[in-house]
Amino acid sequence: MPRRIVDLSVSLEMGIASDPPIMAPEITYLSHRETTDQIISFFPGLEEEDLPNGEGWAVERLNIATHNGTHMDAPYHYHSTMNKGERAITIDEVPLDWCLRPGVKLDFRHFADGYIVKGSDVEAELDRINHDLQPFDIVVINTSAGERYGQSDYLVKGCGMGREATNFLTERGVRVVGTDAWSWDAPFALTAQEYAKTGDASIIWEGHRAGIDIGYCQMEKLTNLDSIPGNGFEISCFPFKIKAASAGFTRTVAIFEE
Repeated sequence: MPRRIVDLSVSLEMGIASDPPIMAPEITYLSHRETTDQIISFFPGLEEEDLPNGEGWAVERLNIATHNGTHMDAPYHYHSTMNKGERAITIDEVPLDWCLRPGVKLDFRHFADGYIVKGSDVEAELDRINHDLQPFDIVVINTSAGERYGQSDYLVKGCGMGREATNFLTERGVRVVGTDAWSWDAPFALTAQEYAKTGDASIIWEGHRAGIDIGYCQMEKLTNLDSIPGNGFEISCFPFKIKAASAGFTRTVAIFEE
């Protein structure tokens, strides 16, 4: 059966507003001309002129965090425990069965930057797209941040999923979610303004902390969510397997059977 695949992942790159400066990725690109000594080291007697056009191989060195680029957070990222007391699983322990499931897109682009999405907002959007949420559906959130990826205001754009909204999903069996914003929660800079007014620490990272109640995985820095409908597709999002890590990179795609 013919398939159409939509890439929901951003490219890992430098020089754009993708993360706070202290967390920005660094990539060193080594060209074919810069690596001839590497390939020569494997073959005693080999000379540069013996190589096609005197070229070695292209290779890149990365200085990055597991949360750079499009990635999946494991429950261990949010807290040491999940499911109200169990040891939180790391990214290499995430059930692969969670990572290829029917997808659901909730369009929250109309919400103001920093708005905290509630369970009733999720319910209203599910009604609008006429979707009956099923266990293990992969739910992705289209926010106003999506179109600003890489721009100077990206880190302060988009609404955030609150603890109540997150629990609304996980209580119904959802185990993988995602957003096109930098964080599943509201932008830190906007949350900090609210915290300065109230002193209420419970609002800090509240969507992530919902994993303490029910363990779940979340993807961040998705893209192209505006190009997919509310349902009628699958999402594939297998995370890179890093031993005992809090997150792993993922090439997330939407798959449409046509």
